[in-house]
Amino acid sequence: MPQAVVGKKYGIKQMENAIKRVKDIEISVPIVYGTISFWLGKKADELHSHKWTVYVRSAANEDLCVVIKKVVFQLHPSFNNPTRVVEAAPFELNESGWGEFEIGITVFFHGDVGEKPLELFHHLKLYPVDESGPQSTKKPVVMEAYDEIVFNEPPEAFFARLRNYPAAVVSSHTASGTVHLSADAAVSTECMNEKRSGDTKDHPLGQWFLKHSEADELSSIAAARQQVQSQIMKLKQDLDVLETEVLQLKSSARA
Repeated sequence: MPQAVVGKKYGIKQMENAIKRVKDIEISVPIVYGTISFWLGKKADELHSHKWTVYVRSAANEDLCVVIKKVVFQLHPSFNNPTRVVEAAPFELNESGWGEFEIGITVFFHGDVGEKPLELFHHLKLYPVDESGPQSTKKPVVMEAYDEIVFNEPPEAFFARLRNYPAAVVSSHTASGTVHLSADAAVSTECMNEKRSGDTKDHPLGQWFLKHSEADELSSIAAARQQVQSQIMKLKQDLDVLETEVLQLKSSARA
């Protein structure tokens, strides 16, 4: 399962400033981005054969406002105002058209996250894979991609605000292994003020959302991440041993 590791993947670099970070802590936020398109049937014309929605949502359909400040959708140049900015959850855009194209998606985080924007790309799909069958105005074409935004050693302020977020996985990496931490009782006042209006649990298109949180998928993700972290810890330990041996050799050479 892919992971959008902030600070590593997509050429993203951590902002270099005086932000105090929480050592040995990792926060993972599962997201889904994609499109849902409906054929317009008798209402279709040359330029508008389908209506569609492009979105970035939480894989658990929680409100992403706790993490994301805004999302910019870059449409095909043929659209009026092809650069669309959505500054509140749910982070989605509704449009209509006749052709398929690649949509650029730029995710901007809140200032206390201390990370640069995340760049994603998604291909708008209007027609079903089996194009030989008749199109339906009731059953849409759904194309989604699952990913995880991983924040390594997050800033203290961001960690304090996000650690109770129900859709986030907080892990502590130590020499003894990886431990998943439970949520605190604190609540994000920023999202409380919005009354969770940005979640997608009761979304009009919710019945068409694909499921990405099956137990076996999450289990495989957790196992893979734990294996990587274990390898990193082992390499660090091996490096410590080598450094100790080098110091001993240098000491022996002086004697």
